[in-house]
Amino acid sequence: MFNNSYNSRQSVLATKNARGTIYSSGGDILAQTVTAGDGKETRSYPYDNMFAHIVGYSTKGKTGLESLANYYLINTSATVAQQAENSAAGRKNPGNNLYTTLDLGLQQTAYNAMGIYKGAIVVMEVDTGKILAMVSKPDFNPNEIAQIWEKVTSDTENSPLLNRAAQGIYPPGSTFKIVTALEYIKENPDTWKSYSYQCSGSFTHGDNTIRCYHGSKHGQVSFERSFAKSCNSSFANIGMSLNKTEFISTMQDLLFNQELPVDIPYSQSHIQLTQDSDDEDMIQTVIGQGKTQITPLHLCMITSAIANDGILMRPYEMERIESAEGKIIKQFQAEQYGVLMTPEESASLRELMTDVVEEGTASKLSGLSYTAAGKTGSAEFNAVKGDSHAWFTGFAPADDPEIAVTVIIEGIGSGGDYAVPIAKRVFDAYFESGF
Repeated sequence: MFNNSYNSRQSVLATKNARGTIYSSGGDILAQTVTAGDGKETRSYPYDNMFAHIVGYSTKGKTGLESLANYYLINTSATVAQQAENSAAGRKNPGNNLYTTLDLGLQQTAYNAMGIYKGAIVVMEVDTGKILAMVSKPDFNPNEIAQIWEKVTSDTENSPLLNRAAQGIYPPGSTFKIVTALEYIKENPDTWKSYSYQCSGSFTHGDNTIRCYHGSKHGQVSFERSFAKSCNSSFANIGMSLNKTEFISTMQDLLFNQELPVDIPYSQSHIQLTQDSDDEDMIQTVIGQGKTQITPLHLCMITSAIANDGILMRPYEMERIESAEGKIIKQFQAEQYGVLMTPEESASLRELMTDVVEEGTASKLSGLSYTAAGKTGSAEFNAVKGDSHAWFTGFAPADDPEIAVTVIIEGIGSGGDYAVPIAKRVFDAYFESGF
């Protein structure tokens, strides 16, 4: 009953009011309604595919910000007198406009950096939760959604309508070692830096053997070096020492198997480790394999919390609503969601993630005009073929973080080879723009 009356009201508003414009944070038009001489309205997206998933479309249903901000866009702030005048002249009232948190330059850079790969990029301001860029590929042109509808809805191989940034669910691979490292630090706050392990390239426990990526033998490794070199054998060894109950609790605190504080459609990240899980499940979980799955957005949120002294800010994409005359109707505010870890724990993780760049698998981010920190991942998803998704998640500057960047490229290989260079282009664009 409510839906019917609500939909009827929306239909009435759409006949009286012209849908408002969606802008980038810098005032670039991302979506607008163009009215032809005969009065026919067309929704126009000047950047074609670039903002396809996050801005969305408003025909064939509504997605993205077109859906999220629909109530504001179809309402007007015109006075009663102005509405009467417009009605008499056969004109629609101007709808309210949305200014987003999205930065055109960063979105362009991320979009172009992704190229022809399948995957996603999320860029988030760590101390506010603002989403500065969100890219998902394969994509589509929202200007042509009516014409290509049958094609894109039937393309199950590429799923171009799926926002992989928030709805794509993937094994986290070695990026999950962030979570394992956090648990080990929690359980061993005074001794974790004295950890030592001799890596021979594999770790065997009972009938279960874990191998390091591409058969690497890391030799004698500390906890820091185990993390920097992403040593699977060492982390399997670490995993066997963890308290399963506390580990599960930590993962839940980081919002695995939980609802996320986001306002766009998303998939829930999940773990399947339980009290009854065997050692093999534990070993697979601690290195980010097995049945653990995560979305790029969720991983970016965890990364942002690490960069922000353990505090997670609620991600948001809507900055403010303005009337057609520029009067602010609603201002959206940064909002703290909660504390995911202590300041000391987050500082330890930042130190570990800095080592990954300085002497580990993300070394392509070293020696730049800014310092970065992060974690790579090569998440196996086809054991027979040895296929891997390439991950990177990190933040910069390392010592006083401003933004977090998470990248996944599907089925391409190692995170250090493929995801890190893409993240570098995003970081470069951010610092070169003088943000």
